[in-house]
Amino acid sequence: MIKTDQLTLQSFFRNSVKEFADNDFMTFVDGTPYKFSDFENIVDSIIHFLEQSGIKKGDRVAILSQNMPNWGAAYFAIVSMGAIAVPLLPDFHPGEIENILNHSESKAIFVSNGLKAKIEGFKNKTLDCRISIEDFSVLEGKTNVEYQQDKKPKKNYIVDEEDLAVIIYTSGTTGTSKGVMLTHKNLAFDAVAGKKVQPVESTDRFLSILPLSHTYENTLGLILPLISGACIYYLKKLPSPSVLIPAMAKVKPTIMLSVPLVIEKIYRKKILSTINEKFATKALYKVPFFRKKLNKVAGKKLMKTFGGEIKFFGIGGAKLNRKVEVFLREAKFPYAIGYGLTETSPLLAGLAPEDTILQSTGPAIEGAEIKLHNINTKTGEGEVWAKGPNIMKGYYKEPELTKDVLTEDGWLKTGDLAILDKEQNLYIKGRLKNVIIGASGENIFPEEIESVINNFRYVVESVVIEQKGKLVALVHFNMEELENRYEHMKTEVTNYVEQKIDELAVELQEYVNSRVNKFSRVQLVIAHPTPFTKTATQKIKRFLYT
Repeated sequence: MIKTDQLTLQSFFRNSVKEFADNDFMTFVDGTPYKFSDFENIVDSIIHFLEQSGIKKGDRVAILSQNMPNWGAAYFAIVSMGAIAVPLLPDFHPGEIENILNHSESKAIFVSNGLKAKIEGFKNKTLDCRISIEDFSVLEGKTNVEYQQDKKPKKNYIVDEEDLAVIIYTSGTTGTSKGVMLTHKNLAFDAVAGKKVQPVESTDRFLSILPLSHTYENTLGLILPLISGACIYYLKKLPSPSVLIPAMAKVKPTIMLSVPLVIEKIYRKKILSTINEKFATKALYKVPFFRKKLNKVAGKKLMKTFGGEIKFFGIGGAKLNRKVEVFLREAKFPYAIGYGLTETSPLLAGLAPEDTILQSTGPAIEGAEIKLHNINTKTGEGEVWAKGPNIMKGYYKEPELTKDVLTEDGWLKTGDLAILDKEQNLYIKGRLKNVIIGASGENIFPEEIESVINNFRYVVESVVIEQKGKLVALVHFNMEELENRYEHMKTEVTNYVEQKIDELAVELQEYVNSRVNKFSRVQLVIAHPTPFTKTATQKIKRFLYT
C-alpha cells in the first residue's frame, strides 16, 4: 500500500502521483484515460487558477456536477490548497442549493453545463466566481482570470490532518439538511480502512454509478482507488440498463459500489421474473434444493452481465432485502455489505465478499469502535454508538445539533438500532426515529415489514407508517408490468388493472400478516400511484409520508 507522510488528501494525492505516474486514473467509459501524471498537471493548473481568482486556504468552494474526471480534478485541487470542498448533490432543487451556498459562504462554485440553470439568478454575497467544470472557464464573477494548462501553484500549501477537507450537506430521510464537517484525517483514515476490508490493486477497474457528491462514492470510489493506483470509469448518462450493460461489457469492472435498490431491481425484474415465467421453474424455486441450483445458474448469467470480472460489488446506504441477499449468496456473486453514515466518513463496518454473514454488516473497521447504548434486555437491541478517527468534527455552524449527537468523550450517536453478536458482528434493525411503539410498548421496525412487502409480486417499493394507532402500508405497485400483463384486454385494461390492484392490496395484507409477528401486522394497504421521493443513496424520504 502507498506510504503517506500523514493522513491528508494532499499527501495521498502527491504520493500516488509519484508512485503511479504512468497508470491510467480516470476517464469516461468511451474516453481516453488521464494518467496520474496528466491528472496532477490539471490539478496544479486549477490551483493556480483558484489562486488568481482570490481563493485562499479555508475558503469554501462548491461543486455542482454530474460525475466526470474533472469533478475529481476540481476536488483534489480544492483540498490540496487547504480550501474546503462543498459537494452538492445534482438532485438538490435550486432552493436547497441556494441555502447551502449561503450557509457555507462558498466563494466559488464549479458547475456542469447540465446543472447551470439551477444556480441562475442567485443573489449571493460571498459567491464571487462561477466556473464551468467542463473547461474551467469563468461563467460569471468578479474575476477576469483565465484557466491555463501547465501552470503550477504559486504557493506551497501546508495542510494539517485536522484541517477541514469537506462540508457535505446531507439530504436525509428526516428532511433536515445539515453540513457534516469532515477533516482530512477523517476521509484519509476511512479510505485506508476500506482498503483493509477489501484489498485494491493498481490493476483494478472501478465503474462509478453513484454521485461523487455523496461520501460513500467520494471516499470509497475516488480516494480509495487514488491511493491504490486503480482506474475509475464514469458514465456520461444516468446508469439506466441501456447505458450500464454496454458499459460493463466494455470496462469489465472489477469493483463497483452500489445501493440495495439497484441489485434488488435486477433480482426482481431479471432473475425472479424469468423464473416465474414458467410454471415448472416457479414451482421448483419454492424447493430449497432446486432454488439453490437455479440461483447458481442465474449467478453465472449475472456475472456475465457485469462484465465477467467483478470481484467486489459493494452494497451500502440502506439495508439489503433478505431474500435478495440469499439469492446473491447462493448465486456465488461477490457482493459485500458495508455500514456507515456521512458522519463517519462513511464506512464504519464491513466485510469482504468471502466473509459475508447473512443480514450482517460485519464488525467495525480496523481502528474504529462500535458499542450499543441503552440495550433492551429482552431483544438485545441498542443504539449504535461509534468512535474513531473517521468520526466527523461536527455540523457546520450548528453547535447544539453537534452536542446532541457527539458526546464529550467522542462517541457518535448514530440513531440506528442494532444487535451485536458474540463476534461483534453488527445487525442493523432500523432507524431509532422510525421505530413505531406498539400498544404494549413493543418496538416495531417499519423497515422489516417493508422488506416483507417488497418481496410480494408487482411491488416496487413501500413505506409503513402509523396512522391513528394503526399500521398502514403505502405501496407503489408496478403499474407498467400489470398493464403489459393484461394488455390483451385492450379497452378494458385500465379498469381491470385498477380492480387488480385492489385485489392485490387485500392479498398483500394477508401475505404480510402471515409472515410478521402480531405486533407488526398491517391494518391497511394503500396503493401509492408514483415512486417515493428518495435520497442520494435511494432511501425513501420518510418525513414526506409520515
